Amino acid sequence: MLSKPVEFMSSRNPYLPYFALAAVCLIWGTTYLALRIAVLHFPPFLFSGIRQSVAGIILTGFMLTVSKVKFPPLDQIIKQAIGGFFLITLGNGLVAWGEMHIPSSIAAIICSLMPLVVILINVSVNREEKPNFLILAGVALGLIGIVLIFGEHLSDFSTLGYTLGIITTFGAVVSWASGSIWIKKHNANTNPFLNAGLQMFFGGLFMFPAALLFDDLSNVSWSAEAGWSMLYLIVFGSIVAYACYSYALRKLPMTIVSMYAYINPLVAVLLGWLVLDEQLTFRMGIAILITIAGIYVVNRGYQLRSLWKAQLTK
Repeated sequence: MLSKPVEFMSSRNPYLPYFALAAVCLIWGTTYLALRIAVLHFPPFLFSGIRQSVAGIILTGFMLTVSKVKFPPLDQIIKQAIGGFFLITLGNGLVAWGEMHIPSSIAAIICSLMPLVVILINVSVNREEKPNFLILAGVALGLIGIVLIFGEHLSDFSTLGYTLGIITTFGAVVSWASGSIWIKKHNANTNPFLNAGLQMFFGGLFMFPAALLFDDLSNVSWSAEAGWSMLYLIVFGSIVAYACYSYALRKLPMTIVSMYAYINPLVAVLLGWLVLDEQLTFRMGIAILITIAGIYVVNRGYQLRSLWKAQLTK
């Protein structure tokens, strides 16, 4: 089974989960733009359903055939299907629908609320991960940085289209946070890469009924923009990044993993500046530094909490 080599690798490479998390931060930062381009040319739930189910089939097939991972029992498959519904069907599908009405940068800032939602849920259901003052202060500092970056767009939220996009995208954030916590609790001692494949497959499968209900399927047609976006999102946004996310989620505390939501909007800003010659002001630079400082404070809070726990157990 691959789970044993994975455990061996992580024990020899303690930084491997952080490398996986870094890949998530960078890759998912690019997917907001790719998804925005896609949903302007293709129905969102149908697009996301095809993307995620195909990615799930590829990753699951690879794990079962090439890596020789044993097929999981029925109860484990059901758990991955539940996780896929919250993480993929709602978490990804609602963002895709929302991006028909709001720019990718606004979707990114809404999704940056995910660490706050994780903390609120953890405080109420999981005493072991209850945050201390530094963690809360770091999350707040990071969120202030994100708000400063996209502050000039806040006045646009009052329009009807933006409001619909905000509501659905915020719903996706709540679903993603809840699903991540649920998966972390129920996926102990299971292969994270096979889990990721099954979650993507079932999550994508559940989107097809949503496509029949909510998508305009009267004029579905492929374009070059939709095709290239599909290919990029399947390979990188789904298979590579989601597998890394599942691995990091298993190896790192939930609130640290959720910090990727702060990095994603920063990646979007920098790519816009480097590739599309978008404006990067002094205010945005300061906001990026504030966000990075927030991430450092959160990690420092966890380090101190671990030290305190170690001292109490002596």
